Amino acid sequence: MRAVVQRVTHADVTVSGKQVGKINNGLCILLGVKEDDTEKDAVWLAEKLSVMRIFEDENEKLNLSVQDINGSMLVISQFTLYGDCRKGRRPSFIRAAGPENASWLYDLFVDQLRSRDIKVETGIFQTYMQVNICNDGPVTLIVDTPESD
Repeated sequence: MRAVVQRVTHADVTVSGKQVGKINNGLCILLGVKEDDTEKDAVWLAEKLSVMRIFEDENEKLNLSVQDINGSMLVISQFTLYGDCRKGRRPSFIRAAGPENASWLYDLFVDQLRSRDIKVETGIFQTYMQVNICNDGPVTLIVDTPESD
C-alpha cells in the first residue's frame, strides 16, 4: 500500500457536486492499493499513520500525532498512485489492485483507523472525486508498506 499523507488545516471531497467528506486539522491521505497487498499491509499502515509524529508541539518540533492533537483524517482511494510512468506516454496501472481487492483493503484500512478512535471521513470508492486540500506547512510524506517476504 502507498499513502500520500498531507498535514492539513482542512480538506474536503465532493462527488457529483455534493460534499461527501470534510475534516479540519488533521491528515488527508491519498491511498493506493497494489496487486499483492494484504490485510497485514492495511493494519500496518493504519497503525503507522495513527501514531506518526508530524504535528508541532509547543516547541515547534514535530512531536505530536493526529491522535495527540485529536485530529481527523480524510482518506481518498487513488489507484493512480501505482501508475508506472517509466515507459511511453501513458501510465501503466498494472501494479494497482483490482477494484474488489482494493475496495476491501481500503475499507479495512479505514476501519483500522476508526478502531483507534480517530474521526475518519472518506470519499466514495471508484468514483470521480474532487478533493480540496489546504496543506499545512506544507507537510507531505509518502509512506509505503514494507515489501512482502
